[in-house]
Amino acid sequence: MKAIVRTNFDDSVSAYDAYEQRTGRFTALARLLAAELSARADGPFDTVLDAGAGTGVSTRVFAERAQRPIALDISREMLCELEGVPRVEGDFDHLPFVDGAFDGVAFTASLFLVPEPAIAAQEAARVLRPGGVVGAVAPLGWVDADGTDVFADLERQSRSPTGADDVEAALADAFTVATGTWRFATTAENVRRFHAIPAMAARLYPRLAADERVAKARELLAGLEGTVEQRWRWIVGVAK
Repeated sequence: MKAIVRTNFDDSVSAYDAYEQRTGRFTALARLLAAELSARADGPFDTVLDAGAGTGVSTRVFAERAQRPIALDISREMLCELEGVPRVEGDFDHLPFVDGAFDGVAFTASLFLVPEPAIAAQEAARVLRPGGVVGAVAPLGWVDADGTDVFADLERQSRSPTGADDVEAALADAFTVATGTWRFATTAENVRRFHAIPAMAARLYPRLAADERVAKARELLAGLEGTVEQRWRWIVGVAK
């Protein structure tokens, strides 16, 4: 599973950046999550682990609040896009850091990509100092004006390896959490652009090769029109 995730994101750098340049979505999520984390930290918010940093969009946001952000990602190709910040290639199940190393751990749009988020949550708790904070964001999907899932009448559903409920449950086992929902107005075209990222097209066609899954996703979503709402659940926690 980890090898598949790594390959998917190694193949996604250019499409990921194109989506972000058009929508600013991951920057917006990181800014909101950073505000929630820094507001709840008991003490300094200087050392932050950006777990699942990708190309560093979220890391740059955390660098605005934290003096010592560190970017961690399983994809070397993604990390190569980030300069000027310490970068570590690794996964969430075995964080290569000592106990109590961080004031905050952020899983900005990343924890839902692992099959066992509880292990990652325990690792986050281990590397956090007393009073440190953890945060995650997980997708809830897209709905049209009357609240109907835009995938309801399509032959495929856009599903994460781990759902938002399971991400929340994993963090709630290790932390005292608060949660909520962030909503963004977007367009059908941006739904297509999201699924033009090979790693995100895997939500629809996980068994196909990257180019083939992107082509199939484009075909599936060709009929979507107009403005829709994208929803994300946020979860922020402090150690119990």
